[in-house]
Amino acid sequence: MTISFSAFLSQLVSNPALAVTVLLTLGVILVNGWTDAPNAIATCVSTRAIRPEKAIIMAAVFNFLGVFVMTMINAGVASTIYNMVDFGGNTDQALIALCAALVAIVAWATAAWWFGIPTSESHALIAGLSGAAIAMHNSLAGIQLSEWIKVIYGLILSTLLGFLLGWLSAKGVELSCRNMDRRRTTRFFGGAQIAGGAAMAFMHGAQDGQKFMGVFMLGIFLAGGQDNVTSFQIPLWLMILCSLVMALGTSIGGYRIIKAVGMDMVKLEKYQGFAADMAGAACLLFSSLTGLPVSTTHTKTTAIMGVGAARRLSAVNWGVVKEMVLTWVLTFPGCGIIGFLCAKLFLFIF
Repeated sequence: MTISFSAFLSQLVSNPALAVTVLLTLGVILVNGWTDAPNAIATCVSTRAIRPEKAIIMAAVFNFLGVFVMTMINAGVASTIYNMVDFGGNTDQALIALCAALVAIVAWATAAWWFGIPTSESHALIAGLSGAAIAMHNSLAGIQLSEWIKVIYGLILSTLLGFLLGWLSAKGVELSCRNMDRRRTTRFFGGAQIAGGAAMAFMHGAQDGQKFMGVFMLGIFLAGGQDNVTSFQIPLWLMILCSLVMALGTSIGGYRIIKAVGMDMVKLEKYQGFAADMAGAACLLFSSLTGLPVSTTHTKTTAIMGVGAARRLSAVNWGVVKEMVLTWVLTFPGCGIIGFLCAKLFLFIF
């Protein structure tokens, strides 16, 4: 099942509840552009391989391509997010709970962005939706454990595999170039980093773009009184809209995250930035093909940690890492509780 752009506009004008849901969903996507999308281009900007303005344009283009191409190949990530929670048979209450979850996600992510900490928008999304579903049912009955377990697998995968691939990539590059002129390799990896940043932006769209489009489609169906849609096709207009809003978010506030990820955590050389991008993109590609919803933030930052550790452990600023990990740990309970409380409040008011 899908929806045309003209039908969507018609529903948007005639259904205030849908209009509110769409605005909140776009707000979440915008915040994702603040907090997650900058991870894709953090390394190539921090090593001055490409100017921030051009990097943002590149990220926007390859985000869209990632959304479009990977959705055509495998829309499993969007389906996992869509089916993760069950808001029950009352579509009006379900829509209220969904809006509460989106408010919780925006509040949590904005606070993390203010402090320059790259929180995981993916896990904030999952936690907010789960907290709202629990509030609706007053129990765990609204949680689809078979889908939720994929999140746990993705969390472990993005952390361990990201670090391991980062370490192996850095070691591999160092071994391959050990007898080469350093100045020549620096010029080469300057260009290669741009390709690496494009690959990361592509895979960010493949992963996070699908997550938010799954929520967008859920809102459309609930607003139309449909709570039994089990499969759907993501329309092209939604892919374009999602990519554009992400790009806008990155252009507004992305530099804080670029600085934290690409500059403060590890001082990267161009070859190291390339190694981190390739490691992160490879991990995200594997996850997307298998339908696992992983965090692009976790994947990229752990890949950078692995690259830094390949030189020496002291090359990593573990103080910055500690702040990031603490935020990651707190995201599930923190955003889940906010989603729960917002859902209870909204259900009481409306």
